[in-house]
Amino acid sequence: MTGQVELQQVDEDSLEELLAVAVDDAAPEEAMPPVTGPPGWTPERQEAFRNWHRSRRPGLVGPLRESTFAISHDGKIVGSARLALRDSHDVLETGMWLARSWRGRGIGTATLRLLLHEAARTGARTVVADTKTHNKAALAALRRNDATLTTSPDAAEVRAELPLPPTPTANP
Repeated sequence: MTGQVELQQVDEDSLEELLAVAVDDAAPEEAMPPVTGPPGWTPERQEAFRNWHRSRRPGLVGPLRESTFAISHDGKIVGSARLALRDSHDVLETGMWLARSWRGRGIGTATLRLLLHEAARTGARTVVADTKTHNKAALAALRRNDATLTTSPDAAEVRAELPLPPTPTANP
């Protein structure tokens, strides 16, 4: 992969750019939880997308215990990632989506690496992710980040557990 991948907390400016990328280059079911109504990026679905990200602004310490990030490649927003506290205070779940035209360039692998560093800074012990067995790109990014993969009994789902990088220690 060439170019620089960065994560930034989703604010109002990045939210509108992120929504534009989603509408132009992703299906709603790839970029957000399901919303009832007709298919496509309806005005209601776009507002639900905004509200979903806004409700996560308080981050891991907020009521939803989740934080969302815009993924940028060389300064252009190309997708979104999240970290969410799960049952334990030291286990984070992650997920992401990338605009279709940006897939297959190593951005997912690089993003996952950044998310693991972010998780380590929070004091998390581990990061988990869920995907489908047919999502070859996600599985490749997980493997490149040394994930332990467990396939469900019906062979449709994969659960990944990712090791965290060591956190830097201060010099005495």
